[in-house]
Amino acid sequence: MAVTDKAAAQTGRHLPAQEIALSEVAFDAPWDWLASGWRDFWAAPVVSFSYGVLFAGLAAFLSVGLIRCGWEALILPLSGGFLLIGPVLAAALYETSRRLETGEEVGLADVTRAALGKAGAISFFGAMLGFIYVVWLQLAFLLFMLFLGTSQLPPAKDFVPTLLFTPAGLGLLVTGTLIGAALALIVFAISVVSVPLLMMQKVDAVTAVATSVSAVRNNLRPMLLWAGLIAGFMSLGLASLFLGLVLIFPCSAMPLGTPFAASSALSRPATCERADPALAVARPAGCAILHPLGHQTART
Repeated sequence: MAVTDKAAAQTGRHLPAQEIALSEVAFDAPWDWLASGWRDFWAAPVVSFSYGVLFAGLAAFLSVGLIRCGWEALILPLSGGFLLIGPVLAAALYETSRRLETGEEVGLADVTRAALGKAGAISFFGAMLGFIYVVWLQLAFLLFMLFLGTSQLPPAKDFVPTLLFTPAGLGLLVTGTLIGAALALIVFAISVVSVPLLMMQKVDAVTAVATSVSAVRNNLRPMLLWAGLIAGFMSLGLASLFLGLVLIFPCSAMPLGTPFAASSALSRPATCERADPALAVARPAGCAILHPLGHQTART
């Protein structure tokens, strides 16, 4: 990893792709990232709880709406879709984590205002995730028709027994899970680094996505572990009737700046010097990998 280009952030110029260097991280680094999210949660409890309640409340509101409309069967694919659009919904939490690292004031109004100020930078990426979410819902409807032989959604009292105890239902469950997992992995690969990168630096969406995919490819094992941890904890949150999301969503979202800092940097490729205590600094070989935006965790 190389020195983060502080001047670029100050001048607001766009950084070309060749200035983004990648580094390797240890396989067990995601556990440190999760611990970082837990610490950040309690370092800014008002912001963390506020966004956790907002996210859980949104999920509960949509689920209640589906139940009232008789579309209970859509709750499962809708819940899975939250994993697809979650990276954009967590923009304010990335800002919270960054402010904690740099010693800036962390208030609910401050981080919300800062996140809204970056709306233009992540709007294209948000539209991309929204499109993938719509594709997922359309695929869910298609799978219902293919396996259950009807365009009508089954009622809740019949859906679970059909899903678990009939050949067609099991086929729907397995196929839907595989397709949903594939889409979730695609979203993870394009967003795990790109959204924090768009929030923190002046880069275009295409460069950010390419950087994220390269970071995942270069650190496949730890990134897959991180994806598994996020999916597992989010599933627990959904299974708890969304109450667990109040804690789980902020704790899993706040450290997303950590894989960004650990696996990539906007850089001048061959230096190893301290530019700012709040910035991740390391060179491609022999220097410490720092995260989140400053804490040492591994060496290349």
